Amino acid sequence: MTTKWITRIKTAAWFLLAAALCLMNLKTTYADTAETQVTEKVQITSCEIMDDGNIRITAVNTGTISGPDNHFYLKELKPHEDSVRTRGYVQAVDKAGEAVFTFPLNAGTRDSRLYSKFVVTVWDGSNYVAVSDPHYITNPEKIASNQKPFHDPLSKKGLLIEHDMLNDAFALGVKHTIVNIPFQAMLGNGIDYEYEGKTYHFSKSFFDIYDKTILDFSAKGITVTAVILNSWNDTTPDLIYPGTTRTASANYYMFNAATEAGYEDIKAMASFLAERYNGGSYGKISNWIIGNEINNQQWNYIGPMDVTKYVTEFERAFRVFYTAIKSTNANDRVYFSVDYNWNHEINGSTKYGGKEVIDTFNNLVRAKGQMDWGLAYHPYSIPLTEPEFWDDNQTGLITWDYSSPVINFSNLSVLTDYFQQNHFLDGKGEVRPIILSEQGFTSRSATRGETEELQAAAFAYAYYIADSNPHIDAFIMSRQVDAVSEAQLSCAFGLWSCDMSAGNRVVPTRQKKIWEVYRYIDKVNQTLEVTDFAKGIIGIENWGDVIPDFKYRNREKRR
Repeated sequence: MTTKWITRIKTAAWFLLAAALCLMNLKTTYADTAETQVTEKVQITSCEIMDDGNIRITAVNTGTISGPDNHFYLKELKPHEDSVRTRGYVQAVDKAGEAVFTFPLNAGTRDSRLYSKFVVTVWDGSNYVAVSDPHYITNPEKIASNQKPFHDPLSKKGLLIEHDMLNDAFALGVKHTIVNIPFQAMLGNGIDYEYEGKTYHFSKSFFDIYDKTILDFSAKGITVTAVILNSWNDTTPDLIYPGTTRTASANYYMFNAATEAGYEDIKAMASFLAERYNGGSYGKISNWIIGNEINNQQWNYIGPMDVTKYVTEFERAFRVFYTAIKSTNANDRVYFSVDYNWNHEINGSTKYGGKEVIDTFNNLVRAKGQMDWGLAYHPYSIPLTEPEFWDDNQTGLITWDYSSPVINFSNLSVLTDYFQQNHFLDGKGEVRPIILSEQGFTSRSATRGETEELQAAAFAYAYYIADSNPHIDAFIMSRQVDAVSEAQLSCAFGLWSCDMSAGNRVVPTRQKKIWEVYRYIDKVNQTLEVTDFAKGIIGIENWGDVIPDFKYRNREKRR
């Protein structure tokens, strides 16, 4: 081949390469330009399961119509997915001021859309571009097989019960109790469970224990609240958020719904729990608390991150739990918990204020689809090692407005007032359920030694505050018997003292003063008599003088 032909061939090749690069640049430029010219702004206003088993989504366009075609494309994403470019579209409709999408739910199958989130997109000539926020189904309870109403006891009185002291608990008239369920210990052998086309294996020995406990509580009419906790387990890495490292300072870890395996495990495990404890032969769990005191990563560790990212990942997992539970038992209630640090002990990376966690969570829910979530609050005294709370304002941490560093029993109405704001109401326009799921008052002061009278007085005052507040649904004491490890730290919260030489075993020794007060606190004809001693300790003449709308005001003899 002559040099002339070689030169011509090279010239042609360079020309073709340049042309190709030019076309690529034009394509990229068009895509970028087209994407910046997208003017649709769509809000999904409803995303519900209908009577015919289909999903119906209504979306309103508040922008203008533009782009190279005239369709809205609805994308379906699983909870762990965030990019609209990872999947094809479910349905296309003509662009208009209002768009309606209707398609099958496929409940119970591998193709189920029960947990999916949906995004309205447009095609910009190169890619799909999201023009709405992601939105989840808001009524998973529609397909629940159990539609029985929520069991609401006549009394708010609750207690963390020792199972082998059930007779004592029944004598005390306990109406609510707590059961801690270690999530990572559920997996094992002996029980096979199929969910959405996949089989899971659970530990029979684990559930044998819980079956008996929950059934025994339920049989006596006690409302059971389960706290779902995620400890570290090397054999269940999918339950831990990706990239999380084990740390000695963490008691529990964030649930993982950020990967496909983690999401699938959570939905199946939560569904199994809800099915098993639906009021049948294994008893009934009515309330579900997902995690513990999530404003402090000591109890829900994932690693340092800002509050928005942290709560976003928690909400992702919480919603999977919520959907699994509500699609099984329509009227069960699902909560998350925070401690009393409302605007206090915040470092911005592993410790957050309860208020900012609640605000962030609520904003995410309002944007992504309403859930009827509730709050499980822990209003201990300041500090925990002293029983009095009525003088906690002396710490400088108690005020009677929303900026209060701490909210506990001394200013509990601040919390319930906060939840009465319009943007916090649930999907029916009602105040969300609030339970006080963990509190106690020590009978062994860190500075004064034995304080049993003070413990009993503090309980009486706190219970009356909660019982007289219509927005508090339960008051669950920690605990029936002192725990050795806690009592050693001047946190002797029990109604019974314990054998301090028993190590990790719980061995009751004697009833404290608080036992009798607890027993009669909700008995109309005995309550005021059994709590009369506390008035002198607290420094009041009448309960109605310090408790607004005191429940027994009409029965109280004025002094």
